[in-house]
Amino acid sequence: MLNDFTGKVAVVTGAASGIGFAMAERFVAEGMKVVLSDIEQGALDKAVARLAEQGGDVFGQVTDVSVRESVFAMADAAFDRYGEVHVLCNNAGIGSGSEGKMWEHDPKDWDWCFAVNVFGVFNGIQAFLPRMLAQDTEGHVVNTSSGDGGIAPLPNASVYATTKAAVVTMTEALYAQLHQVQAKLGASVLFPGPKMLRTGLWESYRNRPERFAKSTPRKTPYNTLDAWEKAMREAGQEIEFTPVESVAANVVEGIRANSFWILPPSEHSDDQITARSQSMLARSNPGYLETFILDK
Repeated sequence: MLNDFTGKVAVVTGAASGIGFAMAERFVAEGMKVVLSDIEQGALDKAVARLAEQGGDVFGQVTDVSVRESVFAMADAAFDRYGEVHVLCNNAGIGSGSEGKMWEHDPKDWDWCFAVNVFGVFNGIQAFLPRMLAQDTEGHVVNTSSGDGGIAPLPNASVYATTKAAVVTMTEALYAQLHQVQAKLGASVLFPGPKMLRTGLWESYRNRPERFAKSTPRKTPYNTLDAWEKAMREAGQEIEFTPVESVAANVVEGIRANSFWILPPSEHSDDQITARSQSMLARSNPGYLETFILDK
């Protein structure tokens, strides 16, 4: 169990903004050295400069987590710089930007989303875990999932939800395997929230690599958080947001407590979990999708 963060080293992917930056900032406040990884050079440089101004011992490494060699190069840079890594946050993630129903999707949307959200986590595990285990020191791995998929899917975001469900299963397996070898490393799955979050996930398309370019042009413009929030207000629904700083605080608390489920209290989430579990136990159809999720 990792209790004292002072002088320890954390690595955070997707760290230039949103939840990733909030985690990096909180780790700096806890006295940690932090490696910030992100695919956007300009945003990463600004994030590193901001934390350095706060007195943080930090550095940035441009990384495309969907590329195995890029993640291993980032791991090499982290260990070359600091010698050890104690906390790994596989946080980088994207929305797929898919349109229509699943049978109408562009396969490239699935390729891209899985490459980042699933293989990005797997690449992080393979690049860092062997060396973290060899250190034989207390440490922790945090993989970022989502209530969308990690608990129950939003059907109209099926690509993203499927990847986040995979992250939960991957982290469960990792937890069990670390326990089997009596490792000094813990593992957690992070569910940011419990409310909506202001992050760059809505604009993932801005960093879409050419190799994952859509096979056919979009039929509708990409949605934005501002546009969605405006539409909800016009429909008479005010949206509440969870500050990313509180998500980072939950991560620190979860690591200290060696909690597998970093899942903030939420009546909505608890109702979803209960309904889904009851549906499985009763072998009944997933009516909870209509009760909690589907637009009516």
